[in-house]
Amino acid sequence: MSLWLFWKRTGEMVRSNVVAEVTAGSGLSEPELTVLVQVNEAGGRLRQNSLAAATGWDRGRLSHLLTRMESRGYVSRERLRNGVEIVMLAPGQDVITAAQPHLAAAVDRHLTGKLTPAQREALREILTHLC
Repeated sequence: MSLWLFWKRTGEMVRSNVVAEVTAGSGLSEPELTVLVQVNEAGGRLRQNSLAAATGWDRGRLSHLLTRMESRGYVSRERLRNGVEIVMLAPGQDVITAAQPHLAAAVDRHLTGKLTPAQREALREILTHLC
């Protein structure tokens, strides 16, 4: 039980510190940042059901968020024969491109920079095994 509690506390501390730094500088909310990072990592297009699976969010929450992000010009949704695809638009690409250096620096400051190369590799192996 103590390992579980330590895992939760550490994960939340790292996540909240990274998110606070990035959202403060970008004007993005944490969920918007999550969506833009996921879509960007997928090459600018991502199936909505894949995004829901990656985030663990229910369809209602995701749909509401995507509607807000469409109104801000960050993404569009394209209906396909067998689903919906989220497409990154230029303003979304601009904001995530601007946020990426801050995200990388925050991740380094609060996570990877505190680990040795061997510890980073061990963490990667552990997380890969758990997923």
